[in-house]
Amino acid sequence: MEFVRQEAPYLTPKVDVASIMLQVLVALVPAALAHVWYFGPGIIFNLIVATAVCVGSEALMMRLRGRDPMVALSDYTAIVTAVLLAFALPSLTPWWVTATGSLFAIVVAKHLYGGIGFNVFNPAMAGYVVILVAFPMEMNLWVAPRMGDIDYVSLGVLQTIKYTLTGSLPEALTFDAVSRATPLDAMQSGLRNMRTYSEIRANPMMGDFGGRGWEWLGNFFAIGGSWLLVRKIIRWQIPTGVLLGLLIPAGLMYIISPGSNASPGFHLFSGATILCAFFIATDPVSAATSPKGRFYYGLGIGVLIFAIRKWGSYADGVAFAVLLMNMAAPAIDYLTRPRIVGHSRRGDEI
Repeated sequence: MEFVRQEAPYLTPKVDVASIMLQVLVALVPAALAHVWYFGPGIIFNLIVATAVCVGSEALMMRLRGRDPMVALSDYTAIVTAVLLAFALPSLTPWWVTATGSLFAIVVAKHLYGGIGFNVFNPAMAGYVVILVAFPMEMNLWVAPRMGDIDYVSLGVLQTIKYTLTGSLPEALTFDAVSRATPLDAMQSGLRNMRTYSEIRANPMMGDFGGRGWEWLGNFFAIGGSWLLVRKIIRWQIPTGVLLGLLIPAGLMYIISPGSNASPGFHLFSGATILCAFFIATDPVSAATSPKGRFYYGLGIGVLIFAIRKWGSYADGVAFAVLLMNMAAPAIDYLTRPRIVGHSRRGDEI
């Protein structure tokens, strides 16, 4: 009788990295379509540039490390990084800015730490922070949402392509004509100039809760994130922690002083709050992994987002909050590791 030896793993997993990443990409499709509708076609070109650079950088780094590039390219993680970075960028972003962030995300934040499974920081947020610091002017060119009663000049497809490739607007147009402050920027600057929350809310760019257009993006991010929860692609702890960590202090501050603080609804539906809660903070590599740790990790991100928005220099703060908690994730996992049966909390045998 001949015995056949089988190497581990002995059971085939029901899901793999590629299938998980594909479902994440599918969950982002509704928000991408809404982004095109409200803010123009710029995100399409951001996606094209980011994806090309991320995939090319992934293949190059795998080749330099003496490994088969298809092993990394077939798991779609580079594409997910590109998509998340593209969502974080203004619609009008020159290609070299997008390329710089994408290159840093894959080469430095991912592969210099050992590749997938070893990166300490969220690659997309690391790339975003680099270009936020290096290209501050380009990172402030946000366009107004597509609303009939908001007066602004929108760029067509060809004009957007020209700006993406050259960084130049069509003749007779200035940046003031095509770009607007984001709702978070308007709220932060208005409150610091001693205007009340209700006065700032009178701006036509404000919607029912957050910024017009922005709150609809939040709705579609929430729909995609809920689908990931139902499919058990992500766990509930991190999204819940992020939302509670932001909304609880925002709610308390709003109750204490409603005139000088934005409402919890505004924090929720402006900026990248919901994108962070369901798609960015839930990165399985750079986030905490223990059940309690995931909740505390998300809670810390939410609190930091509120602190940066309230007292910091940056209007949103999602990227900085995520990167700071990335550094804390190993300690959180160590302090919240599940108790092993037969061992005490400190790991000593009973």
